[in-house]
Amino acid sequence: MDYGKLRVYVTTERQNRPVEGATVRITSENEPENTIEEITTDQNGQTPEIELEAPPLEYSMQPGANKPYSEYTIYITAPGYETMEVNGAEILSGELAIQNSRLIPVEPENPESAELFVIPDHTLWGDYPPKIEEDEIKPVNESGEIVLSRVVIPEYVVVHDGPPNDAGSQNYYVRYKDYIKNVASSEIYATWPEETLIANILAIQSFTLNRVYTEWYRNKGYDFTITSSTAYDHKWIPERNIFDSISDVVDRIFSSYLSRPDVAQPILTQYCDGKRVTCPGLLSQWGSKELGDQGYSAISILQNYYGSMIYVNSTETISGIPSSWPGTNLVNGSSGEKVRQLQNQLNTIAGAYPLIPLISVDGIYGPSTANAVSVFQGIFGLPQNGITDFPTWYKISEIYVAVSRIAEFM
Repeated sequence: MDYGKLRVYVTTERQNRPVEGATVRITSENEPENTIEEITTDQNGQTPEIELEAPPLEYSMQPGANKPYSEYTIYITAPGYETMEVNGAEILSGELAIQNSRLIPVEPENPESAELFVIPDHTLWGDYPPKIEEDEIKPVNESGEIVLSRVVIPEYVVVHDGPPNDAGSQNYYVRYKDYIKNVASSEIYATWPEETLIANILAIQSFTLNRVYTEWYRNKGYDFTITSSTAYDHKWIPERNIFDSISDVVDRIFSSYLSRPDVAQPILTQYCDGKRVTCPGLLSQWGSKELGDQGYSAISILQNYYGSMIYVNSTETISGIPSSWPGTNLVNGSSGEKVRQLQNQLNTIAGAYPLIPLISVDGIYGPSTANAVSVFQGIFGLPQNGITDFPTWYKISEIYVAVSRIAEFM
């Protein structure tokens, strides 16, 4: 056996506040009565990294008869909150798995209430229906069609957890980046080459933004953005764990999508696994992994499948964020209104995460601001260099929005 790692983050559902002192107990699928680890969260709502057994790395590098990940059950308890059980958390060799769990306050009339989430098989391992092929560019001139005037990264997507016509399936309001990280962790293996991860994540983002841009389902009378059905969209799974390597890529490129010349909308970039299901003219997931092994760049991988006329585009319009990226890194010596905004946001976040020191709001990026940024980066799993780069700027904005207001969608 090889080993992977797991870290659990526990926050409150309503205000994204860390839950200190939550008990996290872990068991394996093979020995559910045997507790492997029992630990508690710190004041940031986090556990230490836990080392857990995983199948050999090579199982995830090519299709085969052996499941490439091990599965564990995570039990989370905290006074005043419902117990949460996540069954089927995935651990891959050499990868850090991240379990983000948001606890619901217990109702006085139902003190024994609990939530159970069962994570189904990964799409590259389990048996899922193949995607129904669609045109990659949607008609937008039909009478009554609702289409956005520009490409916007939404704050939330509304995910219908089932096929479109299943009225009994639940709708979930999910932050856009969290949605992409969940889907990518469900659709590809985090052990693959980074350029392969980037190519697949760009395809997932472009597909999703096409659904957003064209209001595809709302134009059909539905009240959601996208589904979790692999026949129509991507696989999204409530409360599944994500992987740190995938999370890092999404944080760096979440505002990007794929375009064609003279086409305003993001391209509906469909794909298939390329082994059980083949899809000529569309991206093959296993094929993209082979190209990554050969040293292909992400754009070369994408152009290999979608043609040379596809390119990476990006948008600065990001819904729900107080102010856009400054355009350059903020470092020691930087000054101005963007620095002042950053300092205000860090001080607000420090109210929920007390390890972050309070700083003067003076618009000058000095050592104290760099130190506060570094502490923030350490808490939220970013490279701890004290520099406010693109991923750090938007992570600070995201956490600021989460802790400074009660989420609109419950």
